Amino acid sequence: MKKKIRIGNAGGYWGDDLDALRRQLAGGPLDYITMDFLAEITMSILRKQQLKNPELGYAGDFLTQLQTCLPLIVNKKVKVITNAGGINPVGLGRRIIALAGKMGFELKVGVVYGDDVSNRLYELTAGGEKFTNMETGAAFAGVMHRVTCANVYLGAEPVVAALQAGCQIIVTGRVTDTGITLAPMIHEFGWDMHDWDRMAAGIVAGHIIECGAQGAGGNITDWQDVPSFHNMGYPIIEMEPSGEFTVTKHKRTGGRVYEKSVKEQLVYEMGDPGQYISPDGVAFFNTIKVHDEGNDRVRVTGVRGGPAPEMFKVSMAYTDGWKAEGEVLISGPEVARKAAAVEEIFWRKVGHKFAKTNTALIGAGSIWPDRLSDYEPNEIYLRFGVCDDDLAKINDFSKALPALILAGPSGMAVSTRGRPRPQQVVAYWPALMRRDGVTAKILTLDTAGEEAFWQIEFPVRGEVGEPVTSDVKPVSKKGYQAPAGALKEVKLRELCYARSGDKGDMCNVGVLARSPKIYPWLCANLTAAVVKRFFKGKVLGKVSRFELDNLEGLNFLLEQSLGGGGTTSLLVDPQGKTMSQALLEMQVKVPAGLLRGLK
Repeated sequence: MKKKIRIGNAGGYWGDDLDALRRQLAGGPLDYITMDFLAEITMSILRKQQLKNPELGYAGDFLTQLQTCLPLIVNKKVKVITNAGGINPVGLGRRIIALAGKMGFELKVGVVYGDDVSNRLYELTAGGEKFTNMETGAAFAGVMHRVTCANVYLGAEPVVAALQAGCQIIVTGRVTDTGITLAPMIHEFGWDMHDWDRMAAGIVAGHIIECGAQGAGGNITDWQDVPSFHNMGYPIIEMEPSGEFTVTKHKRTGGRVYEKSVKEQLVYEMGDPGQYISPDGVAFFNTIKVHDEGNDRVRVTGVRGGPAPEMFKVSMAYTDGWKAEGEVLISGPEVARKAAAVEEIFWRKVGHKFAKTNTALIGAGSIWPDRLSDYEPNEIYLRFGVCDDDLAKINDFSKALPALILAGPSGMAVSTRGRPRPQQVVAYWPALMRRDGVTAKILTLDTAGEEAFWQIEFPVRGEVGEPVTSDVKPVSKKGYQAPAGALKEVKLRELCYARSGDKGDMCNVGVLARSPKIYPWLCANLTAAVVKRFFKGKVLGKVSRFELDNLEGLNFLLEQSLGGGGTTSLLVDPQGKTMSQALLEMQVKVPAGLLRGLK
């Protein structure tokens, strides 16, 4: 058994840096590289591609990278695992074999699929599956006939099978971001898949690196701490058989791996930290210990977990009407007053009532709470958006926008995008189904023409019923007394750093204290009610708070905060990426003594 394995990430989404794979391969020794291409809505985009051309349906960017990187992969004997297969992993696998053969390399490729249940929905519902929307509680019957794709989130197990078959490149359909990272650990160390603590350690490691450069200093609050954003380093996990691991990156690359970068990534897209659910097990994020060792090395220990859930998550996309968005440039003095006049003129000219509309002043604080919009620039983009089932109304909206330019106040210019184009809305529907209703399929291909195929069933490995939750409870802060002394008014960012992300129409904001002495003050003062008031008008639903004593941070879940979320949203920031930075602008009064020694 190896003493450790090095797993690097080279892509966090479809559209990520096309040179990242080459940099990871050339930058130093690695055993594995993982690449994540699939967001929830990506599957529906790939489905549209496949309807136009049955040979497509996968992320072509991966093939593009292999054209230059395959020699490095083969010669360095690095194994690459990616979910770039989308809805046609077999097609991608055959393209890779053809490319390798053309380049004169011997290669074995593994293909993992079986996640697509689009053609089984009527069968499965007849068999008792409800597919109730996990976020809204809505019944499935109303959208079932409009579903364009439905994919189960598979875990590490079928990827492990492909590794055991000797495959050097493995392409999958909808395998979880964490599953493609966990699989090499199970394969190399022989971990028992009922060893829930080790499963959890692999899940946490996968979560840290799944978003590419974001785990190595990208998108960080304290961006000034990062020496360079050129030649960005991508994160690497050095995993040990015990489940303890180190996060690092290649030397002589940009970015930075340190306590803040790892903690921020840990709280990204987090729900209840005591119950991070994956098909391979439940990880308890409230047990994680993070220690900065310096020199771009962070040690992670103490991860605990619980049994895999009885159910698999199913990600579906369905058609949900039409939308269009467009903008005009407005300049000059009294730009806000002028924008208000243009807004009134435009909506009256359009004349229709739509299912959903939005108007935003981009450049005047429209993405942040109103209390932060206390200045007036001399130029803005006035952005309009509509959603409706009636395409004719959407077309009228598109025609009306360019007509504003010569028929309104002075100082306007048409957007370079021209007339808005109607787009069909493909909405997200998350649901659950029993694991034992899913069969994973593994196909191996090689340049010698050999093929093999087998299947994996998924009996319930964990506990039946609701997924387990960590038994670790936050230490009571009741009775906390702030240090005596004068109060000073500062922005929250002087006390904390933060990261935010989206899950449908819910945004999470993880807030992390800059020192242990700040954390009790934070717990006492930054309550769910305070956050709700701060985002008044932006957050329409409930705000929940979770304490993370181990990370000295808080996680907030902001419901109904993203205008429906994803492609259904008309907001400028439909994924909530800016919400954390808005919260850090909150003015707070804090004892001056707590400000000393912060970093």
